Amino acid sequence: MALRAGGPALALLRGRLRLPVPGSRGHARLGRSGAAAQPAAEEPGEDAEVSTRKKTFAEVQTERLDQAERTVLIKCPSKLNEKKLLQYLASHGNVKSHFFFENRGISALIEFSEKSSIASLQDAVGIPSASEHHVVPFKSRLFTFTLKNPVSQHVEETPLHLSPQSHIPVKDLIEKICLADSISSQMYLLLNEYQLTEENIRLRFLACSLVRDFARAYFPDSTVKPFGSSVNTFGKLGSDVDMFLDFRDTGKHATKMKKGPFEMEYQMKRLPSERLATQRILSVIGDCLDNFGPGCGNVQKILNARCPLVKFSHQPTGFQCDLSVSNSIAIRSSELLYIYGCLDSRVRALVFTIRCWARVHGLTNSAPGAWITNFSLTMMVMFFLQRRSPPIIPTLDQLKELAGEKDKHIIGGYDCSFVSDLRKIKPTKNTETLDVLLGEFFEYFGNFDFRKNSINLRKGKEVNKPESSPLYIWNPFEQDLNISKNVNQPQLEKFIAMARESAWILQKEDKTPQMINKEPWGLAALLIPFGKNNSSKMKNRMKGIGSETIRSLLDSLKLNNASSQQKAVGK
Repeated sequence: MALRAGGPALALLRGRLRLPVPGSRGHARLGRSGAAAQPAAEEPGEDAEVSTRKKTFAEVQTERLDQAERTVLIKCPSKLNEKKLLQYLASHGNVKSHFFFENRGISALIEFSEKSSIASLQDAVGIPSASEHHVVPFKSRLFTFTLKNPVSQHVEETPLHLSPQSHIPVKDLIEKICLADSISSQMYLLLNEYQLTEENIRLRFLACSLVRDFARAYFPDSTVKPFGSSVNTFGKLGSDVDMFLDFRDTGKHATKMKKGPFEMEYQMKRLPSERLATQRILSVIGDCLDNFGPGCGNVQKILNARCPLVKFSHQPTGFQCDLSVSNSIAIRSSELLYIYGCLDSRVRALVFTIRCWARVHGLTNSAPGAWITNFSLTMMVMFFLQRRSPPIIPTLDQLKELAGEKDKHIIGGYDCSFVSDLRKIKPTKNTETLDVLLGEFFEYFGNFDFRKNSINLRKGKEVNKPESSPLYIWNPFEQDLNISKNVNQPQLEKFIAMARESAWILQKEDKTPQMINKEPWGLAALLIPFGKNNSSKMKNRMKGIGSETIRSLLDSLKLNNASSQQKAVGK
């Protein structure tokens, strides 16, 4: 008889997924502190969950950054005695937590209780031999641990528990979720396999902290912080790390110095524009990482983009990284999604499911192009959840009404204010199950009038499109921008066709496991490319889409003709 994911196991899983930051999976482990979803929570009991659930985005980021500053990364030999390594490290200070992972060999992330322990370790560590290559004498928090006499120590080798840093293939995921007892259970299982683990989150913050060490050589008051999927609770294992160089602490220091009967300020280089200053700063940091950064490679300086950035590979952690400067609006977007992800466990489960489904069917792609991005898909899910009756998540305007004085942010003329305290947001009364929401999502967007309407999360309702882009999703903060402007008509039509096909498959399902013929059922049936088995059925459900495109073109021509006639009359 097949194992099923229902009952107490699923209840436990659901309880954990309500935490603001994804916890680690059952087969991964941390050292002494255990796999806590938040750094302050030592015990994963009910009180700890309530406590962590109420933390603000800023509080969590501050704790994570502090944790990263007390952390080192050690490349280990393949044959290792874990106990002896920890005993050696304990001579420099208390090791609060640790874990091992595989990335071009075995590596260990070690968190000390005190930052002073790192300085003690650095004083005891030797400089690599320069017999073959000359070394750049930068003392980072990246170390290599070797055995002086590996032959004699081979017998003392102990098995290591390695934390996974990538999700399982879709084929294996399908086999796993077919054992669940409901579509809702399948969606929670998918979330559990794809979400960032506790260990992976720590690695992401450590990567930022290591880049910050370089930046502070030039800008002592600066910090480097992650944003986007690394912190918004919607990050997937294997995704890139977006980080930004933040100078806000420098601005606070300048404000303090203006108090008193006189003024004194630093002499600083003055440039004609903020953009030029950003480009100069990133150019220098990019060169620094390329020439002196241990494990930093494939550095690309993309300085003429709308948002200048430096792309690079951080080999010690295994991440592809994008570094920008003071991306304040992007941070507010990250916090908004963090809040939505914390409010209800169904939010993240639905987002991860839709994004996995979209990737399987070629609707999204990691390379730039005319397809829908993961960010746009996430916004569409949020909008759909705002439209439920009763709504599952509030609109941005409703969150703004709850904002206190400290929550008010005007950035570049845009109002980015919304409440940060989760306790001020009333929980939803909506009790729809995930399987219902999944089917309704496909129904909703399979029949959405994209020719006429746009998606607006600030208001939580459909509004007329301000221009003729096939898909128009308002930027939640920069209201004059369409975050899906890159999407063309064929890609939108493909999305509509896939949504209709998926809705049809879910409707004909009897919502129970197909254990007799062992065929994929429920969500598993949606994660198999439709063209392989259902090409003829697919064509029938796509018939209406071509005529809709023609109608759209005719309507736009009529509107253009009408507007030109009005202008002519006006003249």
